[in-house]
Amino acid sequence: MIANTWDPALYDGRHAFVTHAGQALLDLLDARPDERVLDLGCGTGHHVAQLAARGARVIGVDADPTMIDAARAAHPGLDFRVGDGARFEVEVAQDAVFSNAALHWMREPDAVIARVRAALRPGGRFVAEMGGHGNIAAIIAAARDAAREVAGVTLAPAWYFPTLGEQAARLEAGGFRIHAAWWFERPTPLEGEAGMTNWLRMFGGGLWGGVPEGALAEVVTLTEQRLRNTTLHVEGRWVADYCRLRFVAVKA
Repeated sequence: MIANTWDPALYDGRHAFVTHAGQALLDLLDARPDERVLDLGCGTGHHVAQLAARGARVIGVDADPTMIDAARAAHPGLDFRVGDGARFEVEVAQDAVFSNAALHWMREPDAVIARVRAALRPGGRFVAEMGGHGNIAAIIAAARDAAREVAGVTLAPAWYFPTLGEQAARLEAGGFRIHAAWWFERPTPLEGEAGMTNWLRMFGGGLWGGVPEGALAEVVTLTEQRLRNTTLHVEGRWVADYCRLRFVAVKA
């Protein structure tokens, strides 16, 4: 899992689009009452609560203890667990594994696929959305320029943003049949004039490896300044250049 400092209040307050964008994925999952569903990378637990409200028996798993603490506080009585995507365990086979905006943070994609498969019953489904090829390309380019100028550092972003073909091949090699898969652009509005700075601070853990602590604030500021002159900043409004990969796969 990529190291990142997660702030549950900032995540829910300024970046609620992550949860809102997952509604279509919940509909695609179409969990039925009494189905066992595991939400991998559950964050602050809002999708777990929605699935439970639909009658599913849900487990929420996230690698960050702070996010799990926030999920437990917000949704008492639901099952939240700290666990790594490549190593989590379940006592009972699941009907489905759901994951929204989390798989690209997991640095061992084949191990994650193997663990998901092990958690599912035969015929169980894996329904997920993640960053796809080209995701935040403009943000990464600006950050690379800023890090090089300020700190003399060449950034190597740690996220996993595969093409549709790459992810399909991994899933098939890992024992899944692909039922459907999509790659699409989803320009995502960020909240307020500080939207890009907040985004860089919230999600920058996959980006800033190698940047000295004392230089980070200046690198973030310069990254934001460079992006002000792009199509990501129009009339005082920020947009993140998201490209998403969504799939439905079934355990073979």
